[in-house]
Amino acid sequence: MIEHFEFYSPYYLWLLLLIPVLAVWLYRNRYNQRAYMLFSATEQFGGFKTLKNKVLPLLSLLLLLAFTLSTIGLARPRSVDVTAKTKKTKGIDIMLAIDVSASMLARDLKPNRLEALKKTAINFIKKRPNDRFGVVLYAGEAFTQVPITSDHRIVMQAVRKINFNQLFNTLDQGTAIGMGLATAINRLKDSKAKSKVVILMTDGVNNTGEIHPLTALELAKQFGIKVYTIGIGTNGYAPTPVAIAPDGSFVYRNAKVEIDEKLLKKIAEETGGKYFRATDNTKLDKIYKEIDKLEKTEIKELKYYNYKELYRPYVLAAIILIFMVGLLRYTWLKSYI
Repeated sequence: MIEHFEFYSPYYLWLLLLIPVLAVWLYRNRYNQRAYMLFSATEQFGGFKTLKNKVLPLLSLLLLLAFTLSTIGLARPRSVDVTAKTKKTKGIDIMLAIDVSASMLARDLKPNRLEALKKTAINFIKKRPNDRFGVVLYAGEAFTQVPITSDHRIVMQAVRKINFNQLFNTLDQGTAIGMGLATAINRLKDSKAKSKVVILMTDGVNNTGEIHPLTALELAKQFGIKVYTIGIGTNGYAPTPVAIAPDGSFVYRNAKVEIDEKLLKKIAEETGGKYFRATDNTKLDKIYKEIDKLEKTEIKELKYYNYKELYRPYVLAAIILIFMVGLLRYTWLKSYI
């Protein structure tokens, strides 16, 4: 709720520019308002002032104040409470297909590729409160971690909990890009949303799985699903886990970064999406910001206005002042004016 102050008829406030003119006019005509007598000498009256003499100038000030208050009243001051409610008119369903193979623990992104991806994905979800999300994880196989839902709390909690050790405990599973994409498409194919999007993230090449990526590509085209692909990993070599030590920790060695960019570009281009390469944390963040700009959800905003009129106290005060001036002029000061 937003509250602010305004004037319904602000053009009346221009009348306030007349106050200096009225002040000068009242000052110059102050003696025309008094009864007076002519004396040949006034020394005997020097320094003699009555209470009425002191009160009389206040009448002009009261009149000016009454004019000011009545002018403000004419401008109709009021407070406005604005309550805005948004209604999603055309939503977007977005599936995040996340590669969780062992190479995603490579440390060319900080602290590693998987953790950097999780942080950026959560920020992306937070910025899109009107869309539905789901999560698919894949390595040698693929499964749905969270089906498409509007409960962002559940989605973000699931993304935070993604952990290589809990999901896959071997290093030789491979990367089934086709399986990951096909699983995400299966979750979106029956969606009634205006736009259906898959954000496919991987740091490798398709080397396993029962479904070929090109087959999954055809499925995406058939169901009108747009695919944004992100290749994660620096150019050249990166410290990558190659073995598991007896204590359960990973043994890292520099390994060549291999990403099938040709395949990822083909999937993105043929489905109306776009391919990105994230070689560090900053670029990964920029990629999600660009996708956020490219996929806009149409929102209908309804605003409710509650007006509280504030002119009455100003008008009432002006009437009271005018009444006081009239009362003083025609009672206590009647013989003096």
